[in-house]
Amino acid sequence: MLLLWRSPWNGRVVARAAGPDDLLALKLVVESIDPNAAAAGGPLSVSAIENVLAGAADSGIILAPRPLIRRADDFPRGEVTDESFFISAGFTLQWHLTQTCDLHCRHCYDRSSRAAVPLADALGVLDDLQSFCRDRKVTGSVSLSGGNPLLHPNFTDIYRAAAERDFGLCILGNPAPRRQIEELIDIRMPGFFQVSLEGLPEHNDWVRGAGHFERTTAFLRVLKEIGVSTMVMLTLTEQNIDQVLPLAEKLRGLVDDFHFNRLAMVGEGANLRLPSRERYARFLVDYLEAADRDPALGIKDNLINILRRDRGAPPFGGCTGFGCGAAFNFIALLPDGEAHACRKFPSPIGNAVRDGIAAVYDSATARAYRGGCSACRDCEIRPVCGGCLAVAHGFGLDPLRERDPLCFLAGR
Repeated sequence: MLLLWRSPWNGRVVARAAGPDDLLALKLVVESIDPNAAAAGGPLSVSAIENVLAGAADSGIILAPRPLIRRADDFPRGEVTDESFFISAGFTLQWHLTQTCDLHCRHCYDRSSRAAVPLADALGVLDDLQSFCRDRKVTGSVSLSGGNPLLHPNFTDIYRAAAERDFGLCILGNPAPRRQIEELIDIRMPGFFQVSLEGLPEHNDWVRGAGHFERTTAFLRVLKEIGVSTMVMLTLTEQNIDQVLPLAEKLRGLVDDFHFNRLAMVGEGANLRLPSRERYARFLVDYLEAADRDPALGIKDNLINILRRDRGAPPFGGCTGFGCGAAFNFIALLPDGEAHACRKFPSPIGNAVRDGIAAVYDSATARAYRGGCSACRDCEIRPVCGGCLAVAHGFGLDPLRERDPLCFLAGR
């Protein structure tokens, strides 16, 4: 069967082969079948059916209320005209389940002691997230992190509960036994498993501990064998900037995605340093050239949009798909329920366990972080950039007033 329709977003005619989800969405709408009734009569859960409808609405196959996660009316637009950079169809809870960790990295930004909420409260967070996403007409995702989230005593219970609610699900952790990962796969295959490497073996083990590089690459081979999508994340510093591309080459064929984040000089990370603005700009040029040859190299840093603009290329979504997405299409949740606009620096916006996700998201403090840095308001690429608030904070600047000090846009 072939689907042919006019997109409600841009008016263009679209044609494609009809998939099972497309046909299900059309049947539900044409026959006015309630998702609860459909779930009662079939194998899919209510959340899975709602996700099918959301996907069809995103494509324009069916008409539905537009997502309510959107930039404020007075949010600066610069030269960006693509509306998709101002409205998010999804929302992610970056959940740091525990502070417990089997490593002690030199750039760790938080070694504080926080007791995790009881399991009943953790399950309540998932129910609250489901209600929040339903009310805002978006799909929900959960990124389970830490510390090392796999060390949380109820990790499997929380993972199963998130899977049962049909959230997008990924894990940001450390190497784990194969059997433990296979047990999680039996529940639901994660969208990806992210591990961290900080450079070539000697430097990585200086940052993360002796033997870490070998353990992590061995774990990546295990994940590849059992079919789990993998991501490696590197924290870029002055010390390892020259090792990023050699490391990526060393990992070629072993990982599905390779990304880097710039160091946030907070916590123990205050003992390390970032490269100069000029050195970082040269690195990004080299990185983009390498990315043209290696599809596993991801482009993530907002400042890459400066180079794309200079080359006449269209913008990409930057760090979160919307430039700096702090308190916009995600929030970070700490073990005790304290919510932050971004986990990489202190940016508390309330307590989601006590007050609920909606109250935290709608708070005046969260709105301030969504507005971002006032010094970037007149920038031509503001909707897809905004710099990095955590980097600015690490330099001792006010991130809501003073721009990312590594920004190299001419004239800024």
